[in-house]
Amino acid sequence: MKCDPALIPQKVLDVAARAQADLEAKPEAERKAFIEKKGHVWRAFARYLAKMSYSKCWYSESNDPQSFFDVDHFRPKKAAKRAEASEDDGYPWLAFSVENFRYAAGRSNRLSTDEATDKTVGKGSWFPLLDGSPCASWDDRCLSTELPVLLDPTVRSDVALIDINPDDGRAVLSMTCIGIAKQFRASKSIELYSLNLGNLITARKRVMRDVENHFKNLMDIVNAANDMPAVERLQVQMREATGSSAPYARAARAKMFAMGAGAFCAQPEDMVEGARQQAGQENGI
Repeated sequence: MKCDPALIPQKVLDVAARAQADLEAKPEAERKAFIEKKGHVWRAFARYLAKMSYSKCWYSESNDPQSFFDVDHFRPKKAAKRAEASEDDGYPWLAFSVENFRYAAGRSNRLSTDEATDKTVGKGSWFPLLDGSPCASWDDRCLSTELPVLLDPTVRSDVALIDINPDDGRAVLSMTCIGIAKQFRASKSIELYSLNLGNLITARKRVMRDVENHFKNLMDIVNAANDMPAVERLQVQMREATGSSAPYARAARAKMFAMGAGAFCAQPEDMVEGARQQAGQENGI
């Protein structure tokens, strides 16, 4: 996922910049109250962040129309929970920073109960750091040297640490997730982003069944009748299901590659074309 400020109107960015300038001038005792009053500033970014991900949650790939979607602060703006009994003031200077915003479905962003395990899941104010990591503060904003536990959906190397099991639809550590620190980060992120809730697993399995059926139908047609219109139609369906705009595309791609059908997945040129088509629809073309 790439955060692209170019998709955000300048007037929205200007409002955030003014709020940031006002915040910087506030004494410490007034900062939290000021941030609480300015929630409309980051909420105004929601529609533009959604465009960047085809209205999918940046953590879970869900596009559930019945979910509440939030503008999450990747680094919590008011309080950061580092461990069960450890919390600090978080990152108030990032309250109005677009680079800190993530478009998130409610169950990835907010605390809730996993119905299958009765455990509390969801990001909430969690932002643990790896052992030995420096911890940024208002007076020492050393973000570049922090070592977060949570994977960042805007960092490609972080995203690559999690994959989807093509057999059961669960989020799992990828084959390139090697080393204790990376494995800990990926496992904790799966937990805190609620990536293995029952409804999510069900949705992924549904997508995987669909692409499996498309592939089997395609092979039947190729082997039996050589029906070119049907062949092309099924190939389009598989490319669409595995393209960046599709919900749970990562699950669909995992299933396709597990079947040895990776060649039928969306290619980079398909994803570029899909983005162009969406832009055209939004502009009334």
